[in-house]
Amino acid sequence: MAIKIILADDHPVLIAGMQHELSALRTLDIVGTAHNSTEVIDLLTRQSCDILVTDYVMPGGSVGDGLGMLAFLQRRYPALKIIVFTTVDNLAMVTAMLDLGIKAVLSKADEIDHLIAAIHAVHAGASYLSPSLRAAGAGAAPAATTERQKLSRRETEVVRLYVGGASINEIAQQVNRTKQTVSTQKNSAMRKLGIQRDADLFKFAYESGLIMGSGNTDAQLPDEQDNKSDGN
Repeated sequence: MAIKIILADDHPVLIAGMQHELSALRTLDIVGTAHNSTEVIDLLTRQSCDILVTDYVMPGGSVGDGLGMLAFLQRRYPALKIIVFTTVDNLAMVTAMLDLGIKAVLSKADEIDHLIAAIHAVHAGASYLSPSLRAAGAGAAPAATTERQKLSRRETEVVRLYVGGASINEIAQQVNRTKQTVSTQKNSAMRKLGIQRDADLFKFAYESGLIMGSGNTDAQLPDEQDNKSDGN
């Protein structure tokens, strides 16, 4: 079942851009768009939604914007997962958002791929912080980077595609392997990492830089022959 998403931003061009990118994924369903907090509340009142992707600065609504709006939404809709997509890069402000219970904060300066990854991570129960915001505060977790080296090339490839939003069937088609083989490689990767939940797999992929490395990971991956038993 597709993840139901509402997009909120006071810039129509940005809304259109996000819709264009996210609508291309079958795992995502854009159920509405809003330009201020009034429109967000109206949509949430009549439309079921899994994740709200909202700007931080979005003036003109009935409950304002910023921390006030986020706190209101957290109280009114406790089951709603919120991703803040913003130009705000003040670490104190970002920390305040996370303290409110916001699951993800992303910078508009980062590639749209991070928004896609964040949506899937948050839906699975994990948190996600923008790479540029992490760089301003703390670097990638060394332990996660070390753990990544345990995986074979094919396991890493499957994990990268999975956390990027592809289903097991879609991965199988993309890499020209059977569904059973892809599922086995995903389970093998999780077993090596001591991970049992998809939420923890998203967290690992984020902390190890695997998501950030999508599109050019080969130079950093272990050779397939390092683990021939998993190279189905």
